[in-house]
Amino acid sequence: MDDLTGAGSLPVEHFDRLWADEDDPWGLEGSWYEDRKRSLVMAALPDERLGRAWEPGCAGGALSVLLAPRCDELVCTDLAETGLERARRRLAGEDHVRVERAAVPGEYPAGPFDLVVVSELAYYFGDADRAALWAAVLDVLAPGGTLLAVHWVREAPEYPVTGDVVHDELAGIAGLERLVEHREGDFRLDVYSRVPPAARSVAFRVGLR
Repeated sequence: MDDLTGAGSLPVEHFDRLWADEDDPWGLEGSWYEDRKRSLVMAALPDERLGRAWEPGCAGGALSVLLAPRCDELVCTDLAETGLERARRRLAGEDHVRVERAAVPGEYPAGPFDLVVVSELAYYFGDADRAALWAAVLDVLAPGGTLLAVHWVREAPEYPVTGDVVHDELAGIAGLERLVEHREGDFRLDVYSRVPPAARSVAFRVGLR
């Protein structure tokens, strides 16, 4: 699949152009803003140790290298080969990590996964593809598994929708219960648990209640 499938979704050529024009298209490297956001992402995970995890839209692997030590197995996917090459170099030697080309929502790894991280991804999709993305996530997310979503909410006219739209619609998806809600002027971060079973707080998970 060389293009995102739904009307209004950004095509793979958009991302190929970004990588061709800039070495760090989204400013993920050496940015304190991005470093801080990644720290918040890692702190928001409700479990210290995770089994299988999937990170669609991994780009160059800046978040992947933080996820890898927390996971028994990590699958990183993206549709841009330039980004994947960087992620592979960054994660070389991590035998429990796979970096693969896949164009979500139509292509995705087999579950189940204990964690899915959707970081700065869903606003690239039109309505049909966003619905298909969340359906794919629910398809592979294990009962009780964790979905973490984080997206920029400032205006980005080239994106099909805003990050606020993404997180507002995610809140209405059946089968997910929110554990964490974090909002700033620049981004939103939400953590959901796949039900059943009932979602458990971090204090409950570590035996404090």
